[in-house]
Amino acid sequence: MEEKKDVILNKPKKGANTFYKNFPMVPRVVFGNGCFDQLGEILLPKRKSSDAPIIYLVDDVFENTSLVSRIPLLFNDKIVFISADEEPKTRQVDALVSMIVEEFQELPSGVVGIGGGTLLDLSKAVAIMLNNAGSASKYQGWDLVSKPAIYHVGIPTISGTGAEVSRTTVLLGPNRKLGINSDYTTFDQVLLDPDLTKGVEKQQWFYTGMDCYIHCIESLNGTFLNAFSQSYGEKALELCKEVFLGSLTPSESRDKLMMASWHGGMSIAYSQVGVAHALSYGLSYVLGIKHGIGNCLVFQHLEEYYPEGVALFYKMMNHHQIILPTGICSDLSEKEMNTMISVSMSMEPLWENALGPAWKSKVSCDKLKEIYRKI
Repeated sequence: MEEKKDVILNKPKKGANTFYKNFPMVPRVVFGNGCFDQLGEILLPKRKSSDAPIIYLVDDVFENTSLVSRIPLLFNDKIVFISADEEPKTRQVDALVSMIVEEFQELPSGVVGIGGGTLLDLSKAVAIMLNNAGSASKYQGWDLVSKPAIYHVGIPTISGTGAEVSRTTVLLGPNRKLGINSDYTTFDQVLLDPDLTKGVEKQQWFYTGMDCYIHCIESLNGTFLNAFSQSYGEKALELCKEVFLGSLTPSESRDKLMMASWHGGMSIAYSQVGVAHALSYGLSYVLGIKHGIGNCLVFQHLEEYYPEGVALFYKMMNHHQIILPTGICSDLSEKEMNTMISVSMSMEPLWENALGPAWKSKVSCDKLKEIYRKI
């Protein structure tokens, strides 16, 4: 978030006509089938010494597959396989950083994340924390990181999250789910190889793709919308419609969804997400619901806020014969429900983008409880 992240700042500032946030973008990107095999030559100039390894954080679904044999290991490089079954956590980041610091005498030359949003967010966070003291939870928020991250590369193997292009790494902390939002979070290099998304299970493909679709709907219908966000959001939405309602070949679908994810992530750089993401954060924090399906579970009940977007969402679900699980919130205690609502309501920029500056008068705890009870 994918996510409480890049909030537009366009309020007048003393001594200047207008103050606009100066956002970073990924400085280098390679796109194309098979471009993964260029990774070795891309990393070579970034290697500081034979004692400064490249750390590869890889989704454990690729363990014992041919992809691992293609990873360009040199010297004392290390591959760490990580399960993406759960959302990334601050304590997980802290544990990875401690392991790396204890095992190697020199700071790594770089961190490479290979996987979906979970692995990409973990790799961004680890790269930051290898150069900043304390726990990752200390940096959840906006512009709290004081030192640049070490060199880090993102290689998505599923499309939709936008994590490959965003300036946030969303983590479950001890008290909240919130991103490390900073100018140092953005990847230094991204490799977009559509071939790596072959074989993704259909439901996971749909849920993650819908994360991109929902990014577009929330951005394009938000009060923060501007020409920058609109241009990316409209292109991402167009690509999503082609992928999820068109008749593309598998190869065309992989290419276009990968670019939809990129544009969808960019669409919220100068804008923001909205109601679905705010409510999804509550689901994730209390129940551990993964981000993609969490957004879908919420979005299906948001006709009041996004009528056209929800109608098209149902059309896409029917087209791909996707049936969402039910009864997710049926056995919640009152305390758990209140925690979900509290987490959701704390996402103030998301609510403001969705409903405007007076959003607190337009949404209530009872309203959120009503939506959660439907899930």
